[in-house]
This record gives sequence, C-alpha cells and structure tokens, in this order.
Amino acid sequence: MGRGRVELKRIENKINRQVTFSKRRNGLLKKAYELSVLCDVEVALIIFSSRGKLYEFGSSGPSGINKTLERYQRNNFSPQDNVVERETQNWFQEVSRLKAKYESLQQTQRHLLGEDLGPLNVKELQNIERQLEQALAQARRRKTQLMLEQMDDLRRKERQLGDVNKKLMFQLEAEGLNLKAIQGLWTSNSDAAGTSSFHVHHSQPNPLECEPEPILQIGHQYLQAEGSSVTKSVAGETNFIHGWVL
Repeated sequence: MGRGRVELKRIENKINRQVTFSKRRNGLLKKAYELSVLCDVEVALIIFSSRGKLYEFGSSGPSGINKTLERYQRNNFSPQDNVVERETQNWFQEVSRLKAKYESLQQTQRHLLGEDLGPLNVKELQNIERQLEQALAQARRRKTQLMLEQMDDLRRKERQLGDVNKKLMFQLEAEGLNLKAIQGLWTSNSDAAGTSSFHVHHSQPNPLECEPEPILQIGHQYLQAEGSSVTKSVAGETNFIHGWVL
C-alpha cells in the first residue's frame, strides 16, 4: 500500500521539526542546484531558519544571489522606482562603508594609544610598533625643521637689530660731533666777549687823572702838566728850582 497524504501543518515536536527542516532544506538546495545545471537557468535561493540562521544558494557563484536580486529589482520595479531604489541602496552602502571605516579608524586609534591590545597577535603588534616608530620619526623631523626655521628667523632679526644699532651709533656720533662744534663755537664767542669787555673797562679814563691838580709855584709862571701827578710834581719842583736860581 502507498503512503497516505501527509497533512501540511506545523510540527509541534521540536526535534522532529528540526530533523524535517534539515532534510527538506538539503533536498531543496539540491533541487535548486540540479535545476540550474540541467536547465541552464539562474537560480537564487534564500532560507532563514526559525533561529534566524541564513542558508542560501546562487547558481552564478558566491555573489550570484546579489546579481540575481539586482536583476529581479530591475525587472520587477518601474524605472522611476528603480532609480529611487538604486539611489537609496547606494546611500545605504555608502553609509555602511563610512561607518565601517569610522569604526576601523577608532579601533586603530585605540591600538596606537595602547588600548585593546589583548586580541592582537605578534604580527599585528609589530605592525603597530612600526607605525609608532614612523610617526615618532616624522614628529622629530618636523620638530627639527621648526627649530631650524625659528633659529633662522632669530638670526635675521638679530642682523636687523644690528643694522639699526649701527645706524643709531652713527647718528649719535654725528650728533656728538655737531654738539662739540657748537660747544667750541660757543666757548670761542664767550672768550671773545670777555676779552672785549676787559679792554673797554681798562680803556676808561681814571677820574683822578681827569681833574688837574693845582700847583703852588713861587717866582715862576703856572703851567698845567699833561702827564701823571708824579710828573707834575717833579715839573713843579724843577720849575721852582729854575726860578730860584735865576
């Protein structure tokens, strides 16, 4: 007798349900493979278990399912919907790519800071060590370059200040020479003015010499002398003697 028709309903026994799923899954994947080979068709099969585990089959290779799905979307949607869906998918892929890159950069930064080094192997640790040595060498080269540039700048400023100092010294020397010349001229003028005042003072007539002195003479005519007082006295005495003799 043949087997009776099996009623299609959920198998309540968990073990029997898991065994049935495993057998029928393998059979379905086998049928999909045979269909793709025998009929030369493009087949894509996707299965999710009750626990969320994925089982898939693509006749075009490892990435055959994605190609089959893209082809399905192109044929199933209208051109406008297809463009919107494609843009959405592109944006989703771009966001996913940037998110993955951001997480990778964060992880690399933590490794460079010495964090989360436990899961790394020797090769990865050597790579991090090499990166740190390269970064340290670049930092030292940049520091040396900046120090040399600062030294050149300071030397240039020193030369500029030296030139300004020389100009100021020349100006001070010129002003000193001008000041000495002015002082010498002023001293010469002062000496000349003092000499002229001295001569004028001595050139004034003596008030005692301006008034004639009276001379008493006996037997002789009075004559006023033009010389000094001593000369007049001597002349009087001489005149007196000459008169007496006569």
